[in-house]
Amino acid sequence: MKILVTNSGSSSIKYQLIALPEKKVLCKGLVERIGLAKSVVHFKSDLHDFDDIIHIPNHEVGLEKIANMLLDPIKGVLKNADEIVAVGHRVVHGGSAFSKTTLIDRDVKRAIRSLFSIAPLHNPPNLMGIEVAEKVFPKAKQVAVFDTAFHQTIPEVAHRFAIPNKFYDKENIRVYGFHGASHQYVSRKAIQIIKKKESNIISIHLGNGCSMAAIKNGKSIDTSLSFGTMNGLIMGTRSGDLDQSVVLFLEQHLGYTSEEITNLLQKQSGMLGLTGMSDMRDIEEAAERGEKMPQLALAMNAYRIKKYIGAYAAALNGLDALVFTGGVGENSDIMRKMICTNMDYLGIHLDIEKNAIRSKKKRAIQTTESKVKVLVIPTDEEMEIARQTYKLVK
Repeated sequence: MKILVTNSGSSSIKYQLIALPEKKVLCKGLVERIGLAKSVVHFKSDLHDFDDIIHIPNHEVGLEKIANMLLDPIKGVLKNADEIVAVGHRVVHGGSAFSKTTLIDRDVKRAIRSLFSIAPLHNPPNLMGIEVAEKVFPKAKQVAVFDTAFHQTIPEVAHRFAIPNKFYDKENIRVYGFHGASHQYVSRKAIQIIKKKESNIISIHLGNGCSMAAIKNGKSIDTSLSFGTMNGLIMGTRSGDLDQSVVLFLEQHLGYTSEEITNLLQKQSGMLGLTGMSDMRDIEEAAERGEKMPQLALAMNAYRIKKYIGAYAAALNGLDALVFTGGVGENSDIMRKMICTNMDYLGIHLDIEKNAIRSKKKRAIQTTESKVKVLVIPTDEEMEIARQTYKLVK
């Protein structure tokens, strides 16, 4: 069974064509830096491996480019679109309506659209991916795998806000959590590595979007992204945690509308707001050149993550493993070093030489004296989405 997986992030689209149940990846790739002048398109199969640098203005153009590559008569891996049995879509926000993988119909799409205001950087491209896939692969079953599903195990003491009960009872305002497929995948791999059924793991997903999860015995008990996708860690264009009084000040004293505040905190803040750049590779290069604001932004980013590590170690009442994943988490030895420095009290000791090694394989990068395993585990949200899609449609 050939299943196409699309994973539309805030500035990228990952994709894989996977044969199941063999779990054979027929091709995979990435469209990144969407919206920037020089977008990059990656495509890799057994016979072809190439990159294109072109302008991809939005997610729709990116998804159409992916479909064209899959069906290309020379470099493609499909003779016709009907070979695709199902398309598994990562959908960031399922709200209270969805707690498991779901076949997509008109009502599901309507529900995804209704959550645009809560996840404005993600649900719109997620829905666009669904609608493009429906046109290109009309005979395939369309399946939604929700980021929020893995975090349904967060207990009430952690998922409720201290606001009047009516907002919880009638409006379902609560912590939902995101990056669920990633946290679920890497925590399962981490449990296999540490070989402990009863385990305390902190998963750190760092990319353009960032989140952390406290995972006890394989189940999420807390997470940094919350009701929407804006809070928690400092992200590429999102502010992360912010005093609510700042929002009120922007509105009441500076005259910002709610739409302007949303745009400010979602698309103009984070690393972009601090440095004028949203791509961590560019920021690290600038910091290495001695530029002050990139250096400060990296320090702020690491400090925020360290605060969450301390909080989650307390919530878990122990810590067996710290897991880095996501594009930045897997590839930035600079960020990993900054985060793990001066964490001796928690028993975290990073091996500097192991940390500096570039690899696409899962690996341990702690010293022999470290009480906590420090792991780099490349996430494979696409395989997790394919696995859940296959279970639903087989």
